[in-house]
Amino acid sequence: MQHRTLGRTGRDVSVIGLGTWQLGADWGEVSEADARAVLDASAAAGVTFFDTADVYGDGRSESLIGAWRRENPDAPLTVATKMGRRVEQIPANYVLENFRSWIDRSRRNLGVETLDLVQLHCPPTAVYSDDAVFDALDTLVEEQAIAAYGVSVETTAEALDAIARPGVATVQIILNAFRLKPLDEVLPAAIEAGVGIIARVPLASGLLSGRYSHDTEFAANDHRSFNRNGEAFDQGETFSGVDYDQGVEAAQEFSALAAGAGLAPATAALAWVSQLPGVSSVIPGARSVAQAESNAAAGSAPELGDDFTAAVRDLYDRRFRAEVHPRW
Repeated sequence: MQHRTLGRTGRDVSVIGLGTWQLGADWGEVSEADARAVLDASAAAGVTFFDTADVYGDGRSESLIGAWRRENPDAPLTVATKMGRRVEQIPANYVLENFRSWIDRSRRNLGVETLDLVQLHCPPTAVYSDDAVFDALDTLVEEQAIAAYGVSVETTAEALDAIARPGVATVQIILNAFRLKPLDEVLPAAIEAGVGIIARVPLASGLLSGRYSHDTEFAANDHRSFNRNGEAFDQGETFSGVDYDQGVEAAQEFSALAAGAGLAPATAALAWVSQLPGVSSVIPGARSVAQAESNAAAGSAPELGDDFTAAVRDLYDRRFRAEVHPRW
C-alpha cells in the first residue's frame, strides 16, 4: 500500500482509504458483524484512513469505528468525520456553539478526546465566505477538540474557496473517471497550497465496477434508488450525477480500458484516481470483506500512465463533459 501526506494535517495515510457511508445507512442493510469484518479486512490490507460522518446512520458509522478502534488500539489509523448535516441547511446554523455540540457527540461516538480531522459536510455555499465560520474552527483546534479541519464540497468553485483558507487542511470532492472537472483547477491549487485532496465517490456509486446493467435494481433504502434525480440530496452524490443508463454504457467502455491494463474495472478506477498528482487518499466504500480487499489492492497497482489518462479523458469528453462539467 502506498502512502501520502494528508495535506496540512501532516499525517501519513494510505492512498486507498475506506469510506464508511455504507456501514451507516443509505446503501441497503449492513449488519454489525459485516461492518466489523469490513473494518478488519481494510486494516489488514493496509488501509490507515477511515472516513465517516455524524449523519451516517445517525452516528452508527462513527460508533462502529469507535468500537473497532478500542479493540485495536495499536492499529495505525486516522479517522476523518464530518458535521453539519443534522440540522437545517442554512448558514446561520454554522456557528461555534453548534460546532461544539456536534463535535462532542462525534467524540463520544468515536471514543476520543481529540478528533483527527473534522470536515464541514457539504455546507451551504455562503458558508465558504464567512470568516466567522473558520474562526470558530480555529478555536476548536486551539482547544484541542479537533486536530485539524477540512471541508467536503459539492462543486469545484467551493473547493477553490476552501483551498484559499489558510486553516483548511483538506478538501473532499467527488473525483472519478466520470467527474474530471477537479483536474482543471482544484488539484493544481491544492498542490500549490499544500491542501490534501480526499477523493470520494471514486467508483461513481459502483458504476465503474462494471457490474451493473440497465436492468439492475437497488433496494428501496439505497440512495441509488431514492436519490437518482437528486430527490433527497445533491444529485452528484449518486452515480456522480450522470444518467444511469448512459453510465452503464460508459462503464462497459471503461471496463475494456481496464482489461487492456490487466486490471479489474474497480481496481483500475481506484488506482487511476489515487495516482493523480495532488490526491492524498481515495475513499471507496465497501459492504463486504471481498470489496474491502479488492479496493485496498488498488493501492499497490502499477502506474497506469499518460495513455490511460488520455483514454479516460476521451471517454469523459465524449460521454459526460457537456452534461457534468457545467454543473459541478
